[in-house]
Amino acid sequence: MNKINRDLTVTVAGVTFPNPVIAASGVYGFGESYTDLYPLSLMGGISCKGMTLNPKEGNTPPRVAETPAGMLNSVGLQNPGVDVFINTHLPRLKKEGANIIIANIAGETPEDYAEIAGRLDETNVDMLEVNISCPNVKKGGAAWGVSSEGAALITKTVRAATKKPVMVKLTPNVTDITEIAKAVQDAGADAISLINTLFGMRIDIKTKRPILRNNAGGLSGPAIFPVALRMVWQVVRAVEIDVVGLGGINCAEDAVEMMIAGAKAVQIGTAIVSDPLAPLKIIGGIEHYMDINKIKHIKEIIGTVQPW
Repeated sequence: MNKINRDLTVTVAGVTFPNPVIAASGVYGFGESYTDLYPLSLMGGISCKGMTLNPKEGNTPPRVAETPAGMLNSVGLQNPGVDVFINTHLPRLKKEGANIIIANIAGETPEDYAEIAGRLDETNVDMLEVNISCPNVKKGGAAWGVSSEGAALITKTVRAATKKPVMVKLTPNVTDITEIAKAVQDAGADAISLINTLFGMRIDIKTKRPILRNNAGGLSGPAIFPVALRMVWQVVRAVEIDVVGLGGINCAEDAVEMMIAGAKAVQIGTAIVSDPLAPLKIIGGIEHYMDINKIKHIKEIIGTVQPW
């Protein structure tokens, strides 16, 4: 079969990616563990490990547990802090040829988010991804992203602190995902990524203790893909800004499904744990899908779902 001239470029919030496959924040770290396997330039982009204002050691182990078709984690945003990212990891990522660098940021207060966004505004990161699954310490610990008011507040705070494109990462642990999506759009978000992890738990039947020291944690992996796909489809129809889909994408077919649902790009997370080459295999699988269907540009796939 002869290959056609295909174009995999996508644009999210005004930023052009060479292909739609992005390493999700978390398991990919700052890309340092993968440079011996392949050039980072092969990825569409990298959403870096979630960073806070100051370094965090994360939660006490055990903080990862296997589940059917997925995994639970309560790592607790272990990271070196935004200044180490700016001074050490960002220059290295640029030197190693990473195409689009997304800085994932998290905080406990609006002031945290504003300070981080302000510091990153003076750098050459391409986009900010705002994690609103963090606890609001002033309101009893509930995540910012579980209410329209909390999600909008953090979005407005970050928007005011930076000129960079702002993408807000939504938690699925809500009643109506479209209401949260519309709230962050109205508050100034340039794009939305979803979904973050579902809240889950496992118990050791021998000890009768939760497997995670934190008792519960975030569920990711193939088990959550149908939930993620449904929420992406709903949000795409509810907002006018760009949507990036993630949550359980494990193969090229999943990525294509997500784009048919309307996602402009996709992020790959847990799949990398079992196969570090998963992002490249997914890119290759998308290219194969385009070849066999004689699709020249990836945009011919995006948003083509035909609901009953």
